[in-house]
Amino acid sequence: MESGDKADQLEFFATVPRRMEPLLARELEELGAVAVERRRAGVAFRGGLEIGYRACLWSRLASRVLLPLAEGPAGDQEALYETARGVGWEEHLDVDGTLAVDCALTSSALNHSHFAALVVKDAVVDRLRDRFGRRPSVDTERPQLRINAFVLKDQVTLSIDLSGDSLHRRGYRTAGGVAPLKENLAAAILVQAGWPAITVTGGRLVDPMCGSGTLPIEAALIAGDVAPGLGRPFGFQGWRQHDGVLWARLVGEAEERRGRSGAPAPAILGFDADAGAIRRAREHATRAGVEERIHFERRRLDQVEGLEEAAGLLVANPPYGERMGDQVELVALYAELGALLKRGFADWHAAVFSANPRLRVGLRPSRSYRFYNGPLDCTLSLFRLAAVRAGPEQPSVVVEAEAGSGDSPGAQLANRLRKNLRIIGKWARREGVTCYRLYDADLPEYAVAVDLYRAPAGTCTWAHVQEYEAPATVDPVRAAARRSEAVATVRQVLGLQEEAVFLKVRQRQRGGRQYGRQAEEGVFHEVGENGLRFLVNFTDYLDTGLFLDHRPTRQLIRELAGGKRFLNLFSYTGSATACAIAGGATATTSVDISATYLDWARRNLDLNGFRGARHQLVRDDAQAWLGSPVRQPNSFDLIFLDPPTFSRSKRMQTELEVQRDHPALIAAAMRLLSPGGELLFSTNFRKFRLQRERLGAFAVEEITRQTVPRDFERRPKIHQCWRVRHATPAGDPG
Repeated sequence: MESGDKADQLEFFATVPRRMEPLLARELEELGAVAVERRRAGVAFRGGLEIGYRACLWSRLASRVLLPLAEGPAGDQEALYETARGVGWEEHLDVDGTLAVDCALTSSALNHSHFAALVVKDAVVDRLRDRFGRRPSVDTERPQLRINAFVLKDQVTLSIDLSGDSLHRRGYRTAGGVAPLKENLAAAILVQAGWPAITVTGGRLVDPMCGSGTLPIEAALIAGDVAPGLGRPFGFQGWRQHDGVLWARLVGEAEERRGRSGAPAPAILGFDADAGAIRRAREHATRAGVEERIHFERRRLDQVEGLEEAAGLLVANPPYGERMGDQVELVALYAELGALLKRGFADWHAAVFSANPRLRVGLRPSRSYRFYNGPLDCTLSLFRLAAVRAGPEQPSVVVEAEAGSGDSPGAQLANRLRKNLRIIGKWARREGVTCYRLYDADLPEYAVAVDLYRAPAGTCTWAHVQEYEAPATVDPVRAAARRSEAVATVRQVLGLQEEAVFLKVRQRQRGGRQYGRQAEEGVFHEVGENGLRFLVNFTDYLDTGLFLDHRPTRQLIRELAGGKRFLNLFSYTGSATACAIAGGATATTSVDISATYLDWARRNLDLNGFRGARHQLVRDDAQAWLGSPVRQPNSFDLIFLDPPTFSRSKRMQTELEVQRDHPALIAAAMRLLSPGGELLFSTNFRKFRLQRERLGAFAVEEITRQTVPRDFERRPKIHQCWRVRHATPAGDPG
């Protein structure tokens, strides 16, 4: 929906167990919510009805999604009744329908939540009976509309519960065992432990005390890109304003995503000494539709071994001693778990969740987080395990020290860089990739991206280190120390001289400033990619002039360009144009508003011997250029459209905002595309949502997965990409 649409002004509130608010806020932002605001035991956010539905369908962390309707006085029974009676319930509930009311009280003169819920219920049914002569019925189990009343002091907020039943009830669990985790808490543990990033790289997961299987099943749902709400009913389906067409589209999209997960399924293993627990875990996995992704097996803790061939995440929720287990036995159990970590999990991540601070695994965690499991105050301890050899024996395992601590400053970052060099470097050599991302904020303590660039003949190597700006809450002195430590560690691990490592701080940019100068050194370095040569600048601009995440996109352009007329809009430094010419394009036109970047593009083309009148470089506002009446239809056979997220300059006729303007941009470009041609549209706006409903005249195919390279899989939303073609008329074989 367009940003000015009234539907975009809806306000929502998602409830969540305390201390999970930061994770939920980040999840909602990734789903496309705006104005996200963390509050106690919940997150407020805004958006169209679609984002409310998406939150219900896709949130792994929320308990409920509420749509607030009204606020008002609730200092006593009469005030609460009048506030509730004043809401237009006839717009939301059929008079012959059913309802239920949930109520929560905080610091209120009303001292009984059930009584307050009855007051609200009476107000609703009285209003409808007065207007229609009939009243809805109460159904506490499966109501058509569930109403939520939250009373804080002497004010009440009345909301529709869009979720209906709690979202943690995915529908796959029938018997939870002795002390099961709620599904959303299990998902929070996995997210905080880094499982979404680990699964992208093919890492495996092991739960040596899996119980009824909640952690492995939630891990499989995450790895398979499965919406946790698929297949369960929701509260909004009985709401009078429910949009069935919108909901069907979102469910269809989720079903498609579930079925097209192209990445190899990571191995997910669940072990438990209790045969009954393993039986329940298998039943739950089957009900969740992930039985083929998980191997459950009865094993004692001392039998979990032989897993060293592939690193990943070991996660455990051992008994706490509150509801299960004898304290003496648990001390031995936790010690055995620690021994398991030391015995066979070199280079793994580990996460142990417990409510008993007296029970320890004998290793010092690198990070700890606190969560609530019901009323229990729990700690999630995270470990990063590194192998240390003491001779010819098998490696023992120790916990990596925090970077900057102990006798080895930056040891944690150094270990990760070496590991990435082994894995990503091997891939790069095999594929002939000479410029690639080595590290991307893998460790929260070192929020930097490290890119390696090599000269065409491999004679020189440079490291481009970009630090993601630290929040204002971080001590600037500590941030500067970590920054210096990161640069020193990169130099040490890569064996580079000081002049070969370049550092930048990436700050939030507005108004097109990402394209402005950062310095005035004017030094360029020549690098290679797939036999082509490009100039990069490590100092003067925020970006180097060669977007490494677009490497597969440039290769696709090269493969498609043979014998075609190519148009590169917002052409930047012309790397895509060079690839099109190398692929055999008969003519190219590159449009950009920046004289600096057009000159850079000219130098890139000259560097590769691509000269001549057939290859035009045009300085103009791409929006205005597209809209000019002198542009002839069917002028191009292949178009690359990669606009900035937001841009404003003195030379532009209007400002550009990609979320708002992309349908018009695509339509204008498609006017210039030949009937059998293709347009590649790309954006790096993380919250971008393609407005397919405004592109109905075209055939649109998303190709994001194919265009995100191996070295950026840890940041899969680095960009999004689509192929757009003219729709084939009915009856036309194409």
